[in-house]
Amino acid sequence: MASGPEQGTPTVVLVHGGFVDGSGWEGVYTILKKDGYSASIVQNPTISLADDVATTRRAIDAIDGPVILVGHSYGGVVVTEAGNHPKVAALVYIAAFAPDTGESVSTLIKDPPPGAPVPPILPPQDKPSWYLVATDDKMIPPPAQRFMSKRAGSTVIEAPGSHAIYVSQPDAVATLIEMAANEITAAVS
Repeated sequence: MASGPEQGTPTVVLVHGGFVDGSGWEGVYTILKKDGYSASIVQNPTISLADDVATTRRAIDAIDGPVILVGHSYGGVVVTEAGNHPKVAALVYIAAFAPDTGESVSTLIKDPPPGAPVPPILPPQDKPSWYLVATDDKMIPPPAQRFMSKRAGSTVIEAPGSHAIYVSQPDAVATLIEMAANEITAAVS
């Protein structure tokens, strides 16, 4: 892992997926804090996308300086939407959905053609992105994750793990987040 952040390193904001809460980020959060990064976990209500985006934007508003938004699964939809906030410097997707304008998780997974990667994504193109492909994911198949990350122009790493890779492989997740933070910090310096 990285030797620690430089002055002016963005704050990492972790956004959970649906049907879970922010406690799943504990391992990643602990690693980031140990390595000297500023990090926070958003506790989204998961009642509606609008509520989750508003909650995430409030967390961003409370931070001084640039932010790296990290989303897992459905949390990728939230960070894609909230990623238009002017403080957001980069997006990191962890086995996540990242729809284009007008798309939703429902539209992305509805009636895909046989053998087609599901779902297609296009996060905000004016911000760099990183993507962790969970190679044993049964929720979002790894070939779909590879397709999505390539289409998005993301920097990609792969790691063995299920859809809950942020829980089972926090070191791999934290390494990708720290890579993004270091590249954003270097670009600004």
